[in-house]
Parts: sequence; C-alpha cells; structure tokens
Amino acid sequence: MSLSKKRGLIVLDDHACELIYGEKLVKEIARHVELVCPPISKEKLAANPSLLKDVEVIFSGWGAPQLNETLLAAAPRLQAFFYGAGSVRGTVTDVSWARGVVVTSAYAMNAIPVSEYTLATILFSLKQGWYYTVQTKLLGRQPERRKLAGAYESTVGLISLGMIARLVRERLKPFDLRVIAYDPFLTDEQAAVLNVEKVSLEELFKRSDVVSLHTPWLKETEGMITGAHIASMKSGATFINTARGKIVNEGEMLDVLARRPDLTAVLDVTWPEPPAPDSPVFTLPNVVYTPHIAGSLDEECRRMGQLMIDEFERWNRGEPMKWALTKEKAAILA
Repeated sequence: MSLSKKRGLIVLDDHACELIYGEKLVKEIARHVELVCPPISKEKLAANPSLLKDVEVIFSGWGAPQLNETLLAAAPRLQAFFYGAGSVRGTVTDVSWARGVVVTSAYAMNAIPVSEYTLATILFSLKQGWYYTVQTKLLGRQPERRKLAGAYESTVGLISLGMIARLVRERLKPFDLRVIAYDPFLTDEQAAVLNVEKVSLEELFKRSDVVSLHTPWLKETEGMITGAHIASMKSGATFINTARGKIVNEGEMLDVLARRPDLTAVLDVTWPEPPAPDSPVFTLPNVVYTPHIAGSLDEECRRMGQLMIDEFERWNRGEPMKWALTKEKAAILA
C-alpha cells in the first residue's frame, strides 16, 4: 500500500541546512515529503506564515523556529517536528507538547563524535601528551620527563552516565583500564552491566587519572564542579569537559590550575563561550582549549540529517521512532 506524501517544510539557518542536510539529503526528503517551498530560514518563514497553513511535518536543525503559539496557530495541521541536532530546549514549548506535536532529535548521532573525541583525549591524557606537546613548544627543546599513568590499570572517572558517557564506556572496553562513575541515578544493576564502580563525586576526583564530565546543563547542575574537586585530583591527572562550561565553577578551577601545573584541563566548552579575551584559558600552559569541536562538525553533521529521514520513514509507516522525545527527556538534553 502506497502512502500519500505529507506536506512539509525544511526550516533552519542556511549554513545549518548545508551542514546537516545538503543537496543530497534535501532531495531525499523531497522524495518522501511534498515540500511547500525550498529550505527556508525562520526569519523568512516569520515573514511568510501562510506557508505553514497545510504543513504536517517540519525538518529542522540549528536556527530552528520556536514552536510557540504564533507558529502553531499558523500551522494547524502540524503533526511532527524532526530536529537534526541535539537539544530542543528553546525550540519546543509547553504549547507544542500540549498540542501533541511529535518531536524527535538527532542527539544520539551527536553523541557519537563526542564519545570519539573523549576516547582520544583520555588516551592522550594518560600518556601526558598535552604536557609534552605544550612544553616542547614553550621551551623550544625536549621537556623533562614526567611520571605518567599510561593506559594500563589506570583509572578513568566518568561523571553522569547518559548516552555520551555510556558510549565512552563502551569505547574504553578494549583497554586495560578501571572505570569508575558518579551518577546519582545509576542503579547497582546498571553499574554491573556497564562494568563500572559507583563512587561519590569526591572519591571520583581523588582516585581518577582522568576525569571526564558528561553532566547535562540544568539549573541544579550549574557550578556542580568546584575548585575543591579539581584541587583534590592526584598529581598528573587530567580533567576533560565536553558537557557545558556552566557546570563548572570556572574561576575556582582556573585558580587551582594556576597553582597546580601538574594538573591538566582539556576544555571543549567554557562559560562564557568563547572565553573572554583576557581569560586564563588562553594563557595557562596546563589548559588545553578546543573551541566546541567535540560534537558533530562538517561532514559528521550529515549523520544527523540522515537520522531525521530515517525517523520520518518510521513515523510515516506508523512505527515507533527510535529517538522520539518526551517533555521530560527533552528537558535534560544538554
């Protein structure tokens, strides 16, 4: 039995459309959906709300329109929203949840490159790679040897075992490492399945050779990681943040790092982002700053666009989507 085409729109920033969908995936969407116009920005859509009159599905990503009362009033037939990026906070609203608009996101695909970045960073950190790389450049010669943990029977600490951290745990399995974890919602049974040791946040910082932060940014988690946590780390340890800068008390952390040149921080995220021009992030030799590159970039973004097409096909056939969001789940996505 053939399915009649849904009417739809692709709404996001031009550069995001090229990254996430590109010409190939836009054509693929058009095979399944009757697009009422070519891909359009939310600003142009706001100037032409009549385009929404018969729209049943919206494909989107970075630069998405907010599903507020105004948009929903103009789109009385809207049934589903396919977001080819991560968090939908600020896009999906109480009004759209109440209306019953189905929402799915590519947060699972964005977790893949973050976990890959984290694995590479953990292994390089265990070899004191950041110290040797930076000091060689600063000194113009080979630096003094420093004792390192290495990737044999050393300890990696994961903070919050959501999707990204669980992927990291999976990628760490081939290596001879101990993995400990802090997550107040992790059960003993889940810890056993993941083969991690549950510990307190304080114990995790004290025991780990590398600490990797994966906590979602919520009001309750702001400033969760303090200077005292960083100060308690063993000599030569590394702290990695690919979550959000606001989860860390950055001022306290940087004060500790200025006093403890034996420690290293690898920061893919900061607060504010980017850091202020005079931030010690740019000058402390034991701080490595990678400007929010852990998540999907360039060609990696197409993985998210393809997932949205796959999700649409499942939904259109009346099958359960793999990554559909509830209001509660959407609220905790970083």
